[in-house]
Amino acid sequence: MQADNARRTSTTPAHLVEAGLVPPEQAAALEEVVQRYALSVTPAMRDLIDPADPADPIARQFLPSPAELNSLPEELADPIGDGARSPIKGIVHRYPDRVLLMPTVACAVYCRFCFRREVVGGPGGLTVDELDAALGYIRDTPAVWEVILTGGDPLVLSPRRLADIVGALSAMSHVQVIRIHSRVPVVAPERVTDDLLTALATDKALWLSVHANHPREFTAEARAALARLAHAGIALIGQSVLLKGVNDTPDTLEALMRAFVATRVRPYYLHHPDLAPGTGHFRPAITEGQELVAHLRGRVSGLAQPTYVLDIPGGHGKSPIGPVYLDGDTVADWRGTRHDLRHDR
Repeated sequence: MQADNARRTSTTPAHLVEAGLVPPEQAAALEEVVQRYALSVTPAMRDLIDPADPADPIARQFLPSPAELNSLPEELADPIGDGARSPIKGIVHRYPDRVLLMPTVACAVYCRFCFRREVVGGPGGLTVDELDAALGYIRDTPAVWEVILTGGDPLVLSPRRLADIVGALSAMSHVQVIRIHSRVPVVAPERVTDDLLTALATDKALWLSVHANHPREFTAEARAALARLAHAGIALIGQSVLLKGVNDTPDTLEALMRAFVATRVRPYYLHHPDLAPGTGHFRPAITEGQELVAHLRGRVSGLAQPTYVLDIPGGHGKSPIGPVYLDGDTVADWRGTRHDLRHDR
C-alpha cells in the first residue's frame, strides 16, 4: 500500500508534504492557492524535483506558490481570447482554415504558468452530446483544413474515446491535418501504450506537439515514449514556454532544443508567457527572449530553432517576435553587392 501511495499523482499540498517537497508549515498557505488553481504532479515529474534546491526548475513549473495569488492589472482571465472566438462549446475558431477542439479540461499535470489556468482542472469537459455538436460544427465548416486537439490534454482521454474522435475527424474529407497538443509523453510516459498508439492511427496527417520546458524532462522513460510514437509514424513537433527560473539562460535553452531534436521532435514554437493571472513571476522581458533566441542561432542546428511567438490578447492570434538579425545598413550593403554581381554577369 505504501508503494502504491508513493507512485500516485500528487493533487494536494498534503501529498507534497508527504513526498518531502513542501515543508509542513507551508501547507496551509498553499491550500488557498490550489483552491483556485488545480494541482497535479505526476510521479515522473515529482521524481525529478530536487527538494534541496530552492530554485529547482521542475519544482518551479509544477509546485504551487503563494505568488500565484498576486495578479497584475494587465493580466486577464482569458489572456488569448478563446472565448471571443468560440462559436460553440469546445471549439475555438481563430483562423479560417483551422480550429481548436477541446474535448477535456483535465491534464496529467497542471503547469503553474498555464494560460488556461482559470479553466483547466475544473468542470467543463465536453459531454457526449456537446462533443457531437462540436464535431458537427467541424463537419459543417468545409474551410477547416486542420483540427488541433487541445484542452486540457487530449491524451488523458481513454484510448477508446480518443479513437472515436480521431475516427470522426478522419472521416471528414476536408480535414487533412489532425494536430494534438500534449504534455503526456514527457510527464506521464507510461500512458503511451499500444492502445494509445492504436487510437491515434489514421490515414490523415497526424502531428503531435510535445510540450517540454527543461532538458531534465527528457528522462529515459520520456525518450522511450517519444520513440514509440515516432516508430508508429506520428510526426513530432515541440513547443515550450520561455520561463524565468526555468529555461531563461542560453545554456538551458540550448540544451532543451538539442534534447527535442535528439528525440526526433522538431522544435516549433517558443511561447512568450501569456498574461494569465498570477503568472508575472514567470515572465521575462520580450527583449530578453529575443537575446536568447539570437544566441541559439549561432550555436545550434537550424533543426533546433523554434519560432519565438507572442499570442496577442483578445483572440488575435500568434505573432513572431524573434530578433532581427540584419540592420538596415547590412541589408543596403547586401543589395548593392547583389546588384554588382548581377551587372558582372
